[in-house]
Amino acid sequence: MSTMESLIGLVNRIQRACTVLGDHGGGDSSFSSLWEALPTVAVVGGQSSGKSSVLESIVGRDFLPRGSGIVTRRPLVLQLHKTDEGEQEYGEFLHLPKRRFSDFALVRKEIQDETDRVTGKSKMISPVPIHLSIYSPHVVNLTLVDLPGLTKVAVEGQPESIVKDIEDMIRTYVDKPNCIILAISPANQDIATSDAMKLAKEVDPSGDRTFGVLTKLDLMDKGTNALDVLEGRSYRLQHPWVGIVNRSQAEINRNVDMMAARHKEREYFATSPDYSHLVSRMGSEYLAKILSMHLEAVIRARIPSIIALINKNIDELEAELDRLGRPIGVDAGAQLYTILELCRAFDKIFKEHLDGGRPGGDRIYGVFDNQLPAALKKLPFDRYLSLPNVKKVVSEADGYQPHLIAPEQGYRRLIDGGLNYFRGPAEASVDAVHFVLKELVRKSIAETQELKRFPSLQAELAAACFASLERFRDESRKTVIRLVDMESAYLTVDFFRKLPQDVEKGANPAVPNVDRYNEGHFRRIASNVSSYINMISDTLKNTIPKATVHCQVREAKHSLLNLFYTQVGKREAKQLGQMLDEDPTLMERRLKCAKRLELYKAARDEIESVSWAR
Repeated sequence: MSTMESLIGLVNRIQRACTVLGDHGGGDSSFSSLWEALPTVAVVGGQSSGKSSVLESIVGRDFLPRGSGIVTRRPLVLQLHKTDEGEQEYGEFLHLPKRRFSDFALVRKEIQDETDRVTGKSKMISPVPIHLSIYSPHVVNLTLVDLPGLTKVAVEGQPESIVKDIEDMIRTYVDKPNCIILAISPANQDIATSDAMKLAKEVDPSGDRTFGVLTKLDLMDKGTNALDVLEGRSYRLQHPWVGIVNRSQAEINRNVDMMAARHKEREYFATSPDYSHLVSRMGSEYLAKILSMHLEAVIRARIPSIIALINKNIDELEAELDRLGRPIGVDAGAQLYTILELCRAFDKIFKEHLDGGRPGGDRIYGVFDNQLPAALKKLPFDRYLSLPNVKKVVSEADGYQPHLIAPEQGYRRLIDGGLNYFRGPAEASVDAVHFVLKELVRKSIAETQELKRFPSLQAELAAACFASLERFRDESRKTVIRLVDMESAYLTVDFFRKLPQDVEKGANPAVPNVDRYNEGHFRRIASNVSSYINMISDTLKNTIPKATVHCQVREAKHSLLNLFYTQVGKREAKQLGQMLDEDPTLMERRLKCAKRLELYKAARDEIESVSWAR
């Protein structure tokens, strides 16, 4: 195989692989499309211009649907692969990858059926391409895209927008700078009215990408010829015009062999008084040859940019595989090591949230700085220490015999009842911190990229962490309640020892002792109890956060995963494997990335080796 055939054949294989792996036609947008960087040949022409016959002449097989009106209703990406002499010819569709069609009549039927599957048995069009590869010793390595024929009016059964829809579809191919335009025009019509040449001139005004093809030369009126076009006088292109003589409708009806049609075409040009001097550059075989040669030149010129794009894709794919993670070993030791590594990655992120490297830990401070003080301020002490309630509590504490000097039992009951109100804010603070810690666990699991592969492990890790946090919460709740109970169990004596002195300083010796049991006396009790409770409130405002951090936050930092480690240590190999049961979507993603990576590396090596061969 020549260097040219090797290079174009390689590009064909890369294009097909890109298509199979989804890099063309709805592929992953995270990768630059290698398909877009590789040159292709788009076949453009008006309806009934002879496009299908030109393609069949290049292939040497009768395989395309025929009929009146719009026959090509979906783009046909046709990849020709030259095989060794004597090998069987066959076609293979991308949507039927394991089925080989050696009967080309069945290829035609499958194209029609696949078209109908998308567009229905109508005259509508679809931009979704059909991919067909043909392997034959009688073709050159080439990729051609057969597009719907341009039309000027909509026929019955078509929307009025069909003219623009077809042109827009064709433009998605021919607008690309890497697209070679094969513009088909019938010789028995004025070239100035050619739809294909009009469109080609718009997208390729310099003519560098356009190859002009004249069909139906044998159907021109007697005494006329197309020499002005073929010799570039009436319409000049950068590349020479090529004349084609296709099979007649009668020959098609008689199933005249394409090889015989090629032979007849050569005879026509060799014996024609008008075109015999151009015989060396006429015919479908010559067209395929110059397209292949031009394609090789374009590929060689673009090799540096193609290799650069491949290298970029390789870097992106390797980075993606690193994010997705490499395959896991099957033995228990490797699996346990992987689980512990994943836990360490999660634990690192969780601690970063607590310590301030990531957001979230500040919400715990918000509980202590905002939520707890606000809750303490809302406690109903005004109602609890109202004069009627103070009288009631003191009287009930005195029983049948009123207090003589100071109502100590009344004080104690009022203080005990008041301190009980602190239980609510204390427990609420514990629960609020617990909620924040649970949210940070969820957030840390979601942010641990390595864990995304293993939904089962994520679920078990989260369950173990939540169980640990609940244990920390229970211990913290007991501790803050103890703080409140300790304040009730032993009152601060110094505070009350000052009270008689304060009373005496403000007392009037002339006032009888009974005045101490009037309204002012109970108001003084309420004021003293309120002052004491406020002092305790200030104390708890400082000690509750200390206890909560010690019992919950500190424990979460140091022993959040201890329960999980204990559970994992008791697991058998099979159970460890179940924990590392990956998300099927990620497994598919990794497999696809690995295939792409293999493709790109092989393509880079082959392109570099072929490009230097001479």
